[in-house]
Amino acid sequence: MSSSSSFPSSSAASTNTTDKLAVKTMQDLITSLNTTMGDNGLGKDLSTVHKVKQLMHSYTSHSQDWAQHAVYHEGTRYTRNLVDDGNGKYNLLILVWGEGQSSPIHDHAGSHCMMKLLAGELNEDLFAWPEQAGSCDTSNTENLRLKRTAPLKTNSVAYMHDNIGLHRIGNPSNTQKAVSLHLYSPPYNMCKTFNESTGTAVSSSCTAERLTKLNNTFSATLPSHNYACLSNTTAHISVLTGAHKSGAAITSM
Repeated sequence: MSSSSSFPSSSAASTNTTDKLAVKTMQDLITSLNTTMGDNGLGKDLSTVHKVKQLMHSYTSHSQDWAQHAVYHEGTRYTRNLVDDGNGKYNLLILVWGEGQSSPIHDHAGSHCMMKLLAGELNEDLFAWPEQAGSCDTSNTENLRLKRTAPLKTNSVAYMHDNIGLHRIGNPSNTQKAVSLHLYSPPYNMCKTFNESTGTAVSSSCTAERLTKLNNTFSATLPSHNYACLSNTTAHISVLTGAHKSGAAITSM
């Protein structure tokens, strides 16, 4: 699929916060996103895409806002935890990335993807679609062409759409986990993952876990940009130490 110049840049290095909006907490962000997108989600209105990107920029990460959603299961590359399912036109997920772990190369099933890094660091590898007359024909067997690699630092925002290409997100740190906030509009449960050597694709599940808090108290108080120990109905996991007592692996890409 060829890229469109009218779509926002997918640059992961951007940290522009020119327009300071009244988004001080995660709940402020959720409320503002609902108001901005209304009943239509992101859809085809690219002016709304730019407004949502500004909103994501305007929120400064505070771990007390999102720590209850940052559940990580040891033995997985990363976990996908539902924060808000919006009005059915979008959803918000928090992903926790294990040390040195990455996603497969994947598309977004035609959805808009907005990603903000809440803690740690990530890299984004952007790939061109397998070339077949400029289409998204996933039966083509050519190695994928890497267009660029860009760093994503805490509080920066990246945007991705199938019109821009395919991407892979990875945590370059072998000592620290990373936490990121993802907005998908419309929501989806299946996407395609791609073999870098051949360009062939398979359908993959990309579901998220819905968490239920037992209380509003975390079991540890940690410095900024670290992660609290979390209590939920499926597991008690310390993202900081990697220790856990129970919890099944989350199905993800």
